[in-house]
Amino acid sequence: MGNTHPGATAPLGMVSACAYSGAYPTGYGLYTKNTEGVPETMFERMQASGFTHFQQSGTGAIRKYYNYVRVTPMVQPLDALGQSWPLSDEEASPGYYAATLGTGIRSEITVGEKVAIHRYTFPAHSSARVVIDLSCGGLATELGRTVPLRAQIESMGYGRAQGTVVMEGVPLSVYAEVDSPGWRQMLWYDRRLIDGGTRLDFDSIRHTNLRPFGLLFMGSTRPGQTIEVRLGFSLRGNDQARANLERECGSDRPAFTAVRAKTRAKWREHLNKVQVEGGTTARRTVLSTALYHALIKPCFADDESPFWPDSGPYAFDVCTMWDIYKTQIPLLSVLVPDRAADLLESLIRVCEEEGNFPIGYRMARGADRFFRQASALAHTALADAHALGTSRIDWAWALVHMVDDLRRMYGEDFYEHGVVHPITHTLDLAIGYHCTARVARALNDHRLAADLEERSKGWINAFDPDSGLLRNSEFYEGGKWNYSFRLLHDMRARIEVAGGDTRFIKKLDRFFGFGADPVKQPGRRPPAAEMAAGYALKRFEGLNNEPDMEAPWAYHYAGRPDRTARIVHSALTWQFGTGPGGLPGNDDSGGLSSWYVWASLGLFPVAGQHLFLVNTPAFGSATVQVPGGEFHIETSGHRETPIGVDGIDHEPPPLYVQEASLNGKPLHATHLSAADVHRGGRLHLRLGPEPSSWGSGIRPPSLSDSLFPEDTR
Repeated sequence: MGNTHPGATAPLGMVSACAYSGAYPTGYGLYTKNTEGVPETMFERMQASGFTHFQQSGTGAIRKYYNYVRVTPMVQPLDALGQSWPLSDEEASPGYYAATLGTGIRSEITVGEKVAIHRYTFPAHSSARVVIDLSCGGLATELGRTVPLRAQIESMGYGRAQGTVVMEGVPLSVYAEVDSPGWRQMLWYDRRLIDGGTRLDFDSIRHTNLRPFGLLFMGSTRPGQTIEVRLGFSLRGNDQARANLERECGSDRPAFTAVRAKTRAKWREHLNKVQVEGGTTARRTVLSTALYHALIKPCFADDESPFWPDSGPYAFDVCTMWDIYKTQIPLLSVLVPDRAADLLESLIRVCEEEGNFPIGYRMARGADRFFRQASALAHTALADAHALGTSRIDWAWALVHMVDDLRRMYGEDFYEHGVVHPITHTLDLAIGYHCTARVARALNDHRLAADLEERSKGWINAFDPDSGLLRNSEFYEGGKWNYSFRLLHDMRARIEVAGGDTRFIKKLDRFFGFGADPVKQPGRRPPAAEMAAGYALKRFEGLNNEPDMEAPWAYHYAGRPDRTARIVHSALTWQFGTGPGGLPGNDDSGGLSSWYVWASLGLFPVAGQHLFLVNTPAFGSATVQVPGGEFHIETSGHRETPIGVDGIDHEPPPLYVQEASLNGKPLHATHLSAADVHRGGRLHLRLGPEPSSWGSGIRPPSLSDSLFPEDTR
């Protein structure tokens, strides 16, 4: 699981590059398409037919699989193009990927924000070549292939070429420089060279008439001779692709070492924004890997939108808001606030140009196929950004789009009837109304805010008062138990629907398996008995899907943060590791990895509520660079605990918060405002081996409370 790849990426950059086998879902690896269970292999060995660009990270059945512009170093005739060779001696680090093909060619790739640099070290050969295939796209799985609609490629003189290929309705342009002294440069079509040709044009391509096409460079090599291929990309034409290459490479020729160093430095800057003390090697490795995965997507391609002419932020591979709005967007808001604002600006522009805030947005033209997942998720991120004082956004204009978007698709039925099926959209829309009301009230449109807030109370229509759970309905990748413990904007009233604290806790306990008999699972590492029992009940899915991400923190609202501590401790101990299978579900563009980062820090953001919940951290101390400086999380009474991959055969007991202070003042509540975290400060948690009364009295705020977060400490 995880569905990540080891290819070269830059932090939130436009371009990635990796070895290409055609496997699901990134184009790298061994496996065929699957959405649950153990995947079946497509190949018996690690192999590649070349190196492609633009890969998804952590997704499932996303359908837009990219893998464009395949570059293949060869010592075989062109007829062998598309054949796969074994991969060996793979090496990967932030911004760098390398492997040796079975042909003996050592292949290295690094990337910048909008460029990729390849370096190939050849054996001695009289007819070595580098082949660039612009017709490649998608996966080798059923229905996974992407066919270009139109294309053109042009030789620009010695060692230079450019081309544009329209994939999924998007014009992707590439400008190529190849350092190949004395080599021939030729266009090719259908694996046949076009001697003397300088341009190829394809006005209409279909599955039935597609033949591969591209450019090659060919000549003899000495033992250990290197050939560098520099590619600049743009969604706005060849001239901008060339400008991107020149800007990122500067005057450096060859450019590989310089570009790699710049990208490595950017990664170091980003990853150093979270520092922890202590922890086993495995725990620290998982944390740093999670932080790395959390900063790969979305892809930012400033001034590159192919759909509107203006300059400014443009983000794609939002795959999807359902995956990232609870965990990753709040993490970006803390670590890279400018990029988080860019994402929201881009989403507002998409809404303006295409008519609605998307649930998923990829480098593709076409309807959002993820509308069944959820509704009104952008509203939560916008409300949080406004509460934090983000000034770059035209909030009056944003509010117009937030209000209009609430009445589209499922929102129309909700507006008319106060309830909609799938029933989870009732919760989404009610939360969206509440978030929009917060922005309207802050902009002094109190009449609008009052109307929106009244409609936000429609969440109650989703629940069956007899069971205290959601009503029967369709559910996207979950069931009513998974979705019944969403962190709503009025959790006090939600708990009353379930019959009060005691009954709500009893339902949560049943969901998570507290009090159930341990489930024996032969041949597997021994997970926490409660978590295994919950999984056997087909309720708590153990974080392998989005509806369960926030459920452990529902205990906070019922005065039982000790339960949250046990569940999160079990998840951090058993569900994440350092090897294959080290993620308990699809990483989903960094959404799951962002959950791990927050859980390790002892914090959890409540999307749309300008709120963080506090829990036992996994490390003795941590420092996070935040917009206002540094936020320090310190503990006393902490003890180091191993995780499953450290070889333990039992679960180390959890620790519980006994008392807390923020900036030296007692903190009796289990929550902080987001502003407390963003401005920087010092949170101290005294931990102990037994549950305490901390957090049992003052609950996180709800709509039906008169208190705000800053009033409850």
